[in-house]
Amino acid sequence: MTFTERTNRTRPPARRARLGRVRARSALFDVYGGHLRERGGAATIAALVRLLEPLGFAAPAVRTAVSRTVRQGWLQPVRLPDGPGYAMTPRGERRLDEAAARIYRTRPSTWDGRWHVVVLEEMPGRDSRDHLASSLQLLGYGALGPVTWIAPRPSPELGDVLAAEEVQARTFHGSHDGQDSELAERAWDLAELGRDYAAFVAHWHAEVSGVDATDDAAAFAGSQRLLHAWRKFLFRDPGLPAELLPPDWPGHAAASFFDEQTLRLAPGTTRFVDECLRPARNVSTA
Repeated sequence: MTFTERTNRTRPPARRARLGRVRARSALFDVYGGHLRERGGAATIAALVRLLEPLGFAAPAVRTAVSRTVRQGWLQPVRLPDGPGYAMTPRGERRLDEAAARIYRTRPSTWDGRWHVVVLEEMPGRDSRDHLASSLQLLGYGALGPVTWIAPRPSPELGDVLAAEEVQARTFHGSHDGQDSELAERAWDLAELGRDYAAFVAHWHAEVSGVDATDDAAAFAGSQRLLHAWRKFLFRDPGLPAELLPPDWPGHAAASFFDEQTLRLAPGTTRFVDECLRPARNVSTA
């Protein structure tokens, strides 16, 4: 029995892969990571307002999101040739690089058979514990117990996450004496994840296939909404190597769909981003 056949018997294809409302802060991260990072990494507030307008955000919402992101240490004010602007902090850049490697699957897919194990030396308070768990999941770690987390490869951002929560931990590499696939199924709910990947494709095929790729603003908005929905899987999919995944893994088809639609909308998206940034550049050379 294939993975799809096995899981379809247990739960209808509902779903949670549908997009909820995109928050301005999340949209900012997507714009910086997907577009501004490769264009110098900074933009004026006016450019950010223009970029987020097709997603339904008015200027006050964008300004509030920027201020909040600055307070949280992800953005920092900078002086640009055409006026004040905002750039990612080094911490923000590391988070964007980590996310991009997962979104676009640029890391090597090979695995040496060893797990990266993180053992917390203490249990943080409830609020810190929940935040730490969310951050570790984003980095690709799964929980084996209250203080033990594993990943198929170490994350370069792990030290920053532990330091931010003021948590001490022991880390090491180790091999599992039993079936590695069974260990993976214990640390991550692969059955539910597979169902949601299938639901993602079913929902977004109808949503994004109708977007006119020649309408630059529509192409940008469509690609950003698709990216936002896809990015939610970063908290749940650790990027396991093929030998640890069930057969007929729906994540492969979902990744191909995301790549194809992103590529289809890329020309219009690029033109729109460049146009939003261009007026600010013209001011600086006037």
